[in-house]
Amino acid sequence: MTTSVDEIADGIYRLSTWVPDIAPPAGFTFNQFLVDGEEPLLFHTGPRAMFPLMSEAVARIVPVDRLRWITFGHVEADECGSMNEWLAAAPRSEIAHGAVGCLVSINDLADRPPRALADGEVIDIGGKRLRHIDTPHVPHAWEARLLYEETTRTLLCGDLFTHVGNGPALVEGDIVEPAMDAEAMFRATALAPDTGTVMRRLADLEPTTLALMHGSSFNGDCSTALRDLATSYETQYLARP
Repeated sequence: MTTSVDEIADGIYRLSTWVPDIAPPAGFTFNQFLVDGEEPLLFHTGPRAMFPLMSEAVARIVPVDRLRWITFGHVEADECGSMNEWLAAAPRSEIAHGAVGCLVSINDLADRPPRALADGEVIDIGGKRLRHIDTPHVPHAWEARLLYEETTRTLLCGDLFTHVGNGPALVEGDIVEPAMDAEAMFRATALAPDTGTVMRRLADLEPTTLALMHGSSFNGDCSTALRDLATSYETQYLARP
């Protein structure tokens, strides 16, 4: 496996590793995002087995020991499996997550105490501002959360819009239909009465870039894409007979 590095917004880098053995023949990408600033921030750590690839990719942009913030959407191997390896490689780094995630899992799992963030709290990394947004069970897990980079209007989406394949780093075409195809394949999203409401609340941020953990990132009418995704879930999975 190899990891490609692409700048998808000013100072925001997509580190992408394609794994052909998952969902063949299309394969599946695992994407991490480095937000560069005076205090660089990593969103998604990757699993432990990918740490050598990920750390080498980060080092192409900034020295690994300069990382200040280790972040992720929810507690899952591809999201945070190598968090302790990153903490060891970057002695000044700190995990930042929502209060629920810290209380339920991270306080126990992490080798250093994490910083618990309130809904809407902002981390200013010097040149970039990351707003923490609680999204319980969207796309899954009680502690689910996302980050919104305010200066570039980039929404770090985690597993939202997950799709298979190894496409370009950044696309402008339809990402809703591929996401619903992947949902039919994996059935990964937690479905609740407010699933669509949470997605529409994210649309109200009016992001200009969607940074996806699995698949190509998106640069286009992001608010419409989020609202269409909400409607697709409500129509296909949440509508009552």
